[in-house]
Amino acid sequence: MKGYHFGYKNVACRLACMVVWLVMLAVPAKAQVTVDVRMDSLELWVGEQTRITLDVSLDAGSELEMPPLKAGDMLVPGVEVVEIAPADTQRLNEGARRLVSREYTVTSFDSALYYLPPFVVKVDGKEYESKSLALRVLTVPVDTVHVDRFYGPKEIMDVPFSWSDWSGVFWLSVLLLLWVLALAYFYISYRDNKPIVKIVKLAPKILPHTKAMQEIDQIKAEKAWAKEDSKEYYTRLTAILRTYIEKRYGFNAMEMTSSEIIDRLLKEQNRESLDELRTLFQTADLVKFAKYSTLINENDANLVNAIEFINQTKVEADANAKPEPDEVTVEQKRSRRALVWMRVALVFFTAAGVALLGWILWMMYDLMS
Repeated sequence: MKGYHFGYKNVACRLACMVVWLVMLAVPAKAQVTVDVRMDSLELWVGEQTRITLDVSLDAGSELEMPPLKAGDMLVPGVEVVEIAPADTQRLNEGARRLVSREYTVTSFDSALYYLPPFVVKVDGKEYESKSLALRVLTVPVDTVHVDRFYGPKEIMDVPFSWSDWSGVFWLSVLLLLWVLALAYFYISYRDNKPIVKIVKLAPKILPHTKAMQEIDQIKAEKAWAKEDSKEYYTRLTAILRTYIEKRYGFNAMEMTSSEIIDRLLKEQNRESLDELRTLFQTADLVKFAKYSTLINENDANLVNAIEFINQTKVEADANAKPEPDEVTVEQKRSRRALVWMRVALVFFTAAGVALLGWILWMMYDLMS
């Protein structure tokens, strides 16, 4: 009977083990949840900040609730939460697990040794705690005995301006401005194919009556009065007289009619001396505008009248006066070789100007830094 009873108990034990093993197979085991916390600095001065990092490791499918803290809350009296960063999640074990991290920035304005209680998180409704922390807040030592050594805040100090420091920048800037103006003039002259330096010649000044007589002598040499085209002859002759009258009397005879010229000359000359000139202008107007045909002796007489009028009204130059020269400007086109040298010079001067600008900017940066 005793042997039979012992065998019965052995069978019952085996059955119980099998039931437990089947239950363990039916219910999947939950992986371990770990909660860790760390602080960047265990000591800080009053008003400084430090960061507390909370790490929670759990299964990927588990539901996590972080501590219900927000900015402005107190971890303990005297330790304030300044900022809470968003949670950062990392996948572990090929996605089977995850690590959730969150940073809390805290500060304190009272010197003391603070005990920070554990952070409590919930995973699938179950609470898990981290370890506790200690934070020491230090105050600035103040000498309360020698109060006469305390001074208020100083006023803002103005840095004195030193001309010696900025004189180089100023004169280089002036040089750069002159350089740019010269380069612009050089480029415009190159573009318009004009000489950089104009050649100026001084010629003796020609008196109005001398110039007029030279042109009339040219008409006489060409025998223009004997040609059939009387219009060209009178056009040239009246143009010579108008130019002479304008320079001799100082009014714009080129833009006036013949009658207006005679009326204006009546203020300077008597009527008898202008009769022959009036006849000349009237004949010229008939030829130019009414296609009037003149005779050769009539053209010759008008030429003589023009010479007589010039001789009667001319003003000779003062022998003791200093001669006034006429300015004659001579411009010459450049050769192909000169154009090549100008291109090279443009490139060189442009590069030098850019280098000078860079040097000025570097000097200003060095002075202001």
